[in-house]
Amino acid sequence: MNAITNSSRKSKSYRTLRSARRQVPFYFMMAPGLIFITILFYIPMAGVIIAFKDYSARDGIFGSPWMDPLFKNFEFFFKSDAARTVTFNTLFYNLLEAITVTLCALALAILLSEVKNKVVSATYKGSILLPTFLSWIVIQYILFSMLSVDRGIVNNVITGNGGEAVYWYSEPSYWRFILPIAYLWKNVGYYSVLYVAAIAGINPDYYEAAQLDGASNWQRIKHITLPLLKPTIIVLSLLWVGKLFNGGLGDWNGFYTLPNDSGALYPATDVIDTLVFRSLKKVNDYGMASAVGLYQSVVGFFLVLISNYIIKKKDPDSALF
Repeated sequence: MNAITNSSRKSKSYRTLRSARRQVPFYFMMAPGLIFITILFYIPMAGVIIAFKDYSARDGIFGSPWMDPLFKNFEFFFKSDAARTVTFNTLFYNLLEAITVTLCALALAILLSEVKNKVVSATYKGSILLPTFLSWIVIQYILFSMLSVDRGIVNNVITGNGGEAVYWYSEPSYWRFILPIAYLWKNVGYYSVLYVAAIAGINPDYYEAAQLDGASNWQRIKHITLPLLKPTIIVLSLLWVGKLFNGGLGDWNGFYTLPNDSGALYPATDVIDTLVFRSLKKVNDYGMASAVGLYQSVVGFFLVLISNYIIKKKDPDSALF
């Protein structure tokens, strides 16, 4: 009996080793990305302890003394008068961004998949993807050329038709719509390409069978495309959930590059990161900045866990993990 068991174990180990050898090229392909992610994202995680320390560059991360009380760095944000406003703005813009970008990217991807001419399809894809590569500085100049009081295209049209020029950069309420529209224009192409790739992976036999049964384009989209895109939509939605409290330099650079020296637009455009950036630029306190960043990351992490748990209960196959 023991001989049979040992033989079975050896056979299993041999199969595992043989399988691992076949995967060696893929491990090498994965290595650069894995090293990059480790260096850029995981190693710096040791720096989160700065949020609990009275950090000084001379003493370094581990040599700096601990705060007393330990959570003193967090008081800066939670006791701020603007904390409620910037938290609302951060959630508002990120939720609006997630919903509009997802819906528009899906619609664009489905429309692009219906274009059969390869040259026309490539032209459309390139056109909608181009804004993704523009920096927010360039986009803010484009906005300024359109919305400037004196020489803006929009105001020239309004005044040319007998109206009065609108002071776009003095009224906060306008920017609750302008910034999401600018973000949508800049990023919808990128996400539509992801959905186009997912649609391209759908077996065309499904569409041919549906067409033989007399299904219309809308019926094929409703009963084939959208159900088979559900896993991709759920994964990308979970990634959006993790960024709900993030208004940082990665996605929403528009908040930093917006001309707003007078502070007139802060009620509508101030988010968590801009408040922290302005405040800490004066006091140069890395501990407070790290505390707010840790708070955002922890909240985002638990939001992803909770969302994934709910999805796993409803549809286990569609969960992220």
